[in-house]
Amino acid sequence: MAQITADPVEVAEEAGLRYVSDEQPGYTRKRKGKSFQYFDTAGKLIRDETRLLRIRRLAIPPAYRRVWICPLSNGHIQAIGRDDRGRKQYRYHERWRSIRDENKYDRILVFAAALPKIRRRVETDLKLPALKREKILATVVQLLQSTFIRVGNEEYARQNKSVGLTTMKDHHVQVRGMKLRFRFRGKSGIQHEVDISDRRIAQIVRKLQDLPGQPLFQYLDDDGKLCEVTSQDVNDYLREITGEDFTAKDFRTWAGTVLTAMALNAQGEFESKKEAAMSVKDAIAAAAKLLGNTPTICRKCYVHPVVLESYLSGHLIEGLRTKADLAEEAHDFDENERAVLNFLRHQAGGPSLNKKTA
Repeated sequence: MAQITADPVEVAEEAGLRYVSDEQPGYTRKRKGKSFQYFDTAGKLIRDETRLLRIRRLAIPPAYRRVWICPLSNGHIQAIGRDDRGRKQYRYHERWRSIRDENKYDRILVFAAALPKIRRRVETDLKLPALKREKILATVVQLLQSTFIRVGNEEYARQNKSVGLTTMKDHHVQVRGMKLRFRFRGKSGIQHEVDISDRRIAQIVRKLQDLPGQPLFQYLDDDGKLCEVTSQDVNDYLREITGEDFTAKDFRTWAGTVLTAMALNAQGEFESKKEAAMSVKDAIAAAAKLLGNTPTICRKCYVHPVVLESYLSGHLIEGLRTKADLAEEAHDFDENERAVLNFLRHQAGGPSLNKKTA
């Protein structure tokens, strides 16, 4: 399994690629009429058809500014440009995209192995007195797990008027007893309404709403000053707990994989390819609804491909039904998570939850 902390330079080399950046000399382009001319690192016009063909195949949008094009055909980044908002946009080498996608899904097992440690720390921090940093970060992480709401970030909230957990205001959540209802505008302008029941979280959120200012998730620092929680704070908290470079998005990938696997399990065996395809479509749609994504994005970004491959080959249901003599670590997972984790570990050739792990 690829290690999530692997040196990207070494990863690129193993794939036959060169790790590059736009700080190195690159090709540039200048508009001429309705098309572009391209210039090499010495500023000379590129006329070689082989190089021009590679550049054109990158399909760099005409609107991109300050375009940098890698002079190497095996650079892990092939081009960089800035869009109309000034944000850097990348064109990666096809092999690098494949490696990145593979590692993204391989890391789900590493993340799952870290979940018990995360959950135990969250439990401890939720019991802390006062509204200190660790307690509020634990609250956000607990909500990441129970609501599947995106973590959010200030820049996206400002530019797109969309909301995630860390950019919510007091009015985005209504608390009644132990019940919380989140109403907010999410990514792509989609309106969301999410309900959960959690007495402990409800009590904390009610206290947060009593604090001065509109931001929902704030904490008191050692000097008694109010500080807003950011997505970087959440990621730093996860890194502090695990020692690994996990982010809030890993919770959504884990959830999407578990939700889809169990939805397929509920569909049961299929008798035809058409029936199987419909079952996959329905399972993805169910998971996407809970994650607040489109089915296309859910399938592409939040579901481990081995789940779908195993279902279509007729092996998923049997794999999920494999019983385990639960080890100590298994008590940190619910029944569905245990089934999916056992299945994924079996597929990867690793230990199941019926074996003690260090």
